[in-house]
Amino acid sequence: MTLKIESQKDVLRVVIDKEGKRNALSRATLDKIRQIFIDHAENTDLRFAILTGAGKKCFAAGGDLKDLMSVRGEAAAVSMARHAKRALAAVRSFPVPVIAALNGDALGGGAELAVACDMRIAAAHARIGFIQGRLAISSAWGGGVDLMRLVGPAKALQFLSRSEMLNAPQALACGLINDAAREEETLEQALEQFTAPMRQQAPQVMRAFKALGAYERGRGREAIDEIETTRFGQTWAHPDHDAATECVLKKME
Repeated sequence: MTLKIESQKDVLRVVIDKEGKRNALSRATLDKIRQIFIDHAENTDLRFAILTGAGKKCFAAGGDLKDLMSVRGEAAAVSMARHAKRALAAVRSFPVPVIAALNGDALGGGAELAVACDMRIAAAHARIGFIQGRLAISSAWGGGVDLMRLVGPAKALQFLSRSEMLNAPQALACGLINDAAREEETLEQALEQFTAPMRQQAPQVMRAFKALGAYERGRGREAIDEIETTRFGQTWAHPDHDAATECVLKKME
């Protein structure tokens, strides 16, 4: 079981349950994330949803490299990116707010999943990093576009081009996350405090608030996503990516 659903009456909680693999995102896991958010979209009792990872080390450590080893060539990379985008699109379009509870590091594709959510709350030790460049690839699942929207083009380009890892205070200062637990506070305590006012809102009001975001996503989203997908396919098919991946896999052996 790679995903757990811990659903209360008014809150959907989804846990990526692959702690032994640093909650890496395989294509099968992404499919399950997509299906869960589709299946629960009509639940009118929900006020918000929480997406988190098992353990304390990783929210999600990017794509599952062993699963993605079979993706070869530009066409296959573009197909994979489009497939993954459908999962993150289900998170973005969920009719109530989705909160990423960063129990640990959100890296690469994991960072893209985090910014597909409406808000992010981080544990004191958590970091977030768009480190795709370290594998000689670009962002693939819509996260680069979301990052630009959240922190602005200049900061986003800095984080992407430098493969920066931001700790919780740094991410909070630039608006990449909404709140962070204090050193003496658990993530669950911070999450409970942050969501307490949201629990007082009527479910239909929360849906109305979330619907306002449709204007921001606008007509230009598809075009920008297509640019990102095309560039990702080109970087994935490049020999530099193969070499970088081999280095990572050797370290994992």
